[in-house]
Amino acid sequence: MIGLLLLGVLALTVGGCACVVWAARGGPGWVRGVAAVTLAAGELVRGSRRKRRWTAVSSGGGDGDD
Repeated sequence: MIGLLLLGVLALTVGGCACVVWAARGGPGWVRGVAAVTLAAGELVRGSRRKRRWTAVSSGGGDGDD
């Protein structure tokens, strides 16, 4: 069941990346919409990682990735 979920996430990720590339080349409107959602989701993930890392660094803890 977990494998099926991971395959679904992978398919959505690859599809979103394809839409970003297609939109950059002037795709239809729905492709630009999917690309915008994909880029926004990427920014949210990146922001949460920064926040998590900043919290670990400022609290004196760490996850050993330094």
